[in-house]
Amino acid sequence: MTVKPRGEAAPALRAVRRRRAVAVAGAVSAGLLVLSACDKPTPRATVTFGTNTLSTEAACYEGGDNLGQAKATKCALKKATDSIEVTQSETLRIGVDPEIADTGWALWLNGQQVTPVYKKTYYSFQGVDLFSEQSGQAAPKQLYISVVQQDKTKSGVSEQYKGVWNFKLVNADA
Repeated sequence: MTVKPRGEAAPALRAVRRRRAVAVAGAVSAGLLVLSACDKPTPRATVTFGTNTLSTEAACYEGGDNLGQAKATKCALKKATDSIEVTQSETLRIGVDPEIADTGWALWLNGQQVTPVYKKTYYSFQGVDLFSEQSGQAAPKQLYISVVQQDKTKSGVSEQYKGVWNFKLVNADA
């Protein structure tokens, strides 16, 4: 058995502890770097018809900054990939995060605003028939609607467009 004089093992033990501390600090730094690269999720909007629900993040959203009307309109014309089945005369329910409701939001259909600006987190449109026949044309098989975060001004003209959430509606009766 070899006996070391007191104090000789201490430098080796300190070196092991130092390596462990450096490894832990490196792991924490790498974790923080990965987290800082993640984008904060956008607020969500939800559409419900009957028992079918579809929720999505924004198609266009710049951290709450003004997109401008032209960019909001262009974004509202983007085709959503996720879809929800709709039967005629179903109640359309829209829910938005409080952040969206604080600014205000309107419902757009195929890139055109069709409702006034609401400042509620939930709104229900009773008996909406989005797929009705028009001018002798057959009912469409699908439609695109958008929830557009925009301000409600006294003059009725929005100046701030902050986000667009797109939904694809599929006509279940077609």
